[in-house]
Amino acid sequence: MRDLKIPGERHPEKAHRPDQEQPRKPAWIRVKAPTSAGYRETARIMREHRLTTVCEEAGCPNVGECWSQGHATMMIMGEICTRGCTFCNVATGRPDVLDSFEPGRVADAVQKLGLSHVVVTSVDRDDLEDGGAEHFAMTIRAIRRRSPATTIEVLVPDFLRCGPAALETVVAAQPDVFNHNLETVPGLYPEVRPGARYFHSLRLLQRVKELWPQAFTKSGIMVGLGEDRQAVHQVMDDMRAADVDFLTIGQYLQPSPKHHRVDRFVTPDEFTAYETAARGKGFLMVSASPLTRSSYHAGDDFARLRAARQAKFG
Repeated sequence: MRDLKIPGERHPEKAHRPDQEQPRKPAWIRVKAPTSAGYRETARIMREHRLTTVCEEAGCPNVGECWSQGHATMMIMGEICTRGCTFCNVATGRPDVLDSFEPGRVADAVQKLGLSHVVVTSVDRDDLEDGGAEHFAMTIRAIRRRSPATTIEVLVPDFLRCGPAALETVVAAQPDVFNHNLETVPGLYPEVRPGARYFHSLRLLQRVKELWPQAFTKSGIMVGLGEDRQAVHQVMDDMRAADVDFLTIGQYLQPSPKHHRVDRFVTPDEFTAYETAARGKGFLMVSASPLTRSSYHAGDDFARLRAARQAKFG
C-alpha cells in the first residue's frame, strides 16, 4: 500500500539536517547594511523607551530601509517566546512578567516617530491565561489616546491555549488591521511550527470577520522551506475561504545554522506568478517578493487596501 502524502509535506529523506549545505544566496536577496541618520534616530528612540522591535529580534533584511524612514514594528511582552518554531530567531524560554508601563512607552515612541501607521506584534505568551490579549488591547488604546490619527495594525499570536475571550478582547479594541501569519503550508507545521495548529490559526482569522465584519484581515507565509506550489495555492484557497483580505509571501531566510535550513531560493518570476494567482483568487491586496515581510511597507499597503475595498464595495 502506498503512503499518503499531505500536500506540502516533505519526505523523510528531505527532512531538516543542519549539516546539509546551504544554498548560495542569490543577488536578488542581498541588501545593504543600515547606516543612515534616520536609522540611527529610530534606534535611539527605541533604546530611549526600552522597546523591543521584531525588526531586530527576527533579523529582518529590510530593517535599514524601514528604520531610515522612521518605520518600526514594535514587539511587546518581552523578548522571550514560549514556543520553539524552527524558522524563528526569537529566543525561547521562560518570559518575564508583563510590564504594565510598556503600552504607554510604545505610545510615546509612536508619537515621537510621527508614525501615520504602526505595527504591534508580540512573542507567544502561553504562560498567560489570555495569551497577552489584554496587553495588546491596552497598547492599542494607549496609541489611540496619544496619536489618534495613527492607524494601528496588530500581528498577533494564535492564542491557542486561551478561550474565545482572548481574541474577542483584541478585536473589541478595533485595530485597523488584524494580522496573524500562517507562516507555512500545513504539511510543514510539525517541522516548522511544532507548537501551532494550522486549522486553529485559519479559524482565528475567520472568527475575526464574524466578530467584526468591517475588519481588515491579513496573513502571510514564507516560501523556500520545502513546500510545493500546489500546497501554496491550497493555503491561498483556505485563506480566501476564511475571508482574508491581504496576503503576503516572502522568502524564508535561515537565521543561523541551528534553524530550519533554506530548501531553495524562490525566483522573482515565481513570486510574480504567486501574486498573479492570489489576485485571481480574490484577495484585495497581495504582496509577494523575495524581501516581502509581513510589516514591510505596511502603512502604504494599508492605504491601498482601504482604497481597494472602497473601489470594490463602495
